[in-house]
Amino acid sequence: MKVMFDTNVVLDVLLEREPFFKASYEVLKLSALEQVEGYVSASAATDIYYLLRRELRDRQAAKNGLEKLMQLVRFADALEADVCAAVASNMTDFEDALVASIAERCHMDYIVTRNTADYRKSPVKALTPQEYLAL
Repeated sequence: MKVMFDTNVVLDVLLEREPFFKASYEVLKLSALEQVEGYVSASAATDIYYLLRRELRDRQAAKNGLEKLMQLVRFADALEADVCAAVASNMTDFEDALVASIAERCHMDYIVTRNTADYRKSPVKALTPQEYLAL
């Protein structure tokens, strides 16, 4: 099974954000244990780095966070066609539309996010970490 993890799930784990940490950790752990093929959009890497650096106030700690993430998941490239599809999408948030476009092109089974409402119009079904774990 192929799963795209949204930025919020990744940050919940890397920043140990409560009350979201446990469920997000459990779904990322499935990827680390190779029970699922876990992905993060490559376009999200800059956002993740920026948010880690801002929260941790330390560039090296932010890089270390990305290195940890690279041990857990793979990155799915964003192509020009994905950007075009995201622009043409009916989804209101461009970043989410881009994640959805990449997930569709890469034949992901699910997008795991805390904000499933943002993905109502996504071509790939979105589940919360808790919903995914209940499958």
